[in-house]
Amino acid sequence: MNIEEIYTRYLAYPEISTDTRTITSGCIYVALKGNNYNGNTFALQALNQGAANVIVDELISNAPREDDRIIQVENCLQTLQDLARYHRLQLNIPFLGITGSNGKTTTKELIYSVLSEKFNTHATKGNLNNHIGVPLTILAIKQEAEFAIIEMGANHPLEIELLSSICQPSCGMITNVGYAHLEGFGGFEGVKKGKKELYDFLSKEQRQAFVWSGSTDLLFMSSALKNRFFYGSSVSDQIQGEVLSADPFLHIRWKQHTLGADLTTPKTASINTVQRLETSGVNSPGTNGVKSSEDTFEVITQLTGRYNLPNLLAAISIGVYFGLSPKEINQGLGSYQPANNRSQLQKSAHNDLILDFYNANPSSMQAALENLDQLNHPQKMVILGDMFELGEESAKEHEAILGIVRNMNVGRALLIGPAFLKLKHLLPAGIFFESAAEAEVYLKAHLVEDNLILIKGSRGIKLEKLQPYL
Repeated sequence: MNIEEIYTRYLAYPEISTDTRTITSGCIYVALKGNNYNGNTFALQALNQGAANVIVDELISNAPREDDRIIQVENCLQTLQDLARYHRLQLNIPFLGITGSNGKTTTKELIYSVLSEKFNTHATKGNLNNHIGVPLTILAIKQEAEFAIIEMGANHPLEIELLSSICQPSCGMITNVGYAHLEGFGGFEGVKKGKKELYDFLSKEQRQAFVWSGSTDLLFMSSALKNRFFYGSSVSDQIQGEVLSADPFLHIRWKQHTLGADLTTPKTASINTVQRLETSGVNSPGTNGVKSSEDTFEVITQLTGRYNLPNLLAAISIGVYFGLSPKEINQGLGSYQPANNRSQLQKSAHNDLILDFYNANPSSMQAALENLDQLNHPQKMVILGDMFELGEESAKEHEAILGIVRNMNVGRALLIGPAFLKLKHLLPAGIFFESAAEAEVYLKAHLVEDNLILIKGSRGIKLEKLQPYL
């Protein structure tokens, strides 16, 4: 069965599942395989639970003979990706691709909040941003959608290239490049090369890129692109912004400058973006009704951290480019409430908490610590967990973080994980633990009150276990 025939089945049953725990009546189950599981062994179970079809790449024993509900393919993962790619090409709407070392999920959520003021917008849910998550995200897009925002994550070379080939973004952005996934990319230069794969796709197809001008790396990486929209703190940027205050919530001012040479009508090869924008009711630049002016606008957000300024400006840029009014843009920014432990400020019974432990790398850890240092509070405390996937750079990067903590005015510093523990001699005032479970015992015995506490670390450290004791 070819991909067009499978797509016909998908149109009849447009719900995809790769897990029998999420089977719904009338869905299509795709039997993926991993290091420790084989989805083919659950194919009959999926049918018994109500799946309309199952896609398998192994012969299923005890299957009914000539059961046309069972679709045999060579490779289920490849079929899932090809099906998503085919579905994307049928969708006559703009696709925004987002990647970056830090901030891509927050940026995605901010853009979603802004665009939803005007358009029926579909965005990546949770962390479905890899070679499986991106296809599932695309296949969840319904015909009534007017805009798609696709987050693309990567921890090794050529992954962004693959994801770009699947989602075919009509425009895109790299939030930043930092010291994340160094092990898989082979160092920082590998990170830059891997993230640049999105720019390479946009350049080849002559599509639009949104570029943060505050990064010399991004400016250099995007230099081959013909269509660039700049956002940052410079008067030469199409969108210029600044932080007015950030104690604790971010209050910014922004303005739209006269449209520059890089802000051109998108030109695409295989997909005509202008036609897509017009047919979806989204106007192309120059006809969107937003006047080029020096008017300034302010918005108070529910985000903490000056490091979120580029993320906010990215969302403003997308809003302006696709024709939203400043009022609509500010409404979207101001109504966004951070969740999932990303730049999330929360009051507990005893303390003020900055929950930022969805993940961590040296770049985001440094930004979070610098933000805490700038906040006005009589008592501050940090709880930091190990940063994963740093390879040979791990000891050096953890040592650098301890150096930052040593120079900060914090009453207590809890450092959790084997990487930090090996370096405990570098911060004699620190309190070190092998695991979050050990730190939990300490916090149960030592009540912490009236502190502003930053909690940040890689997800594998499981810092969420400590929140009930703060």
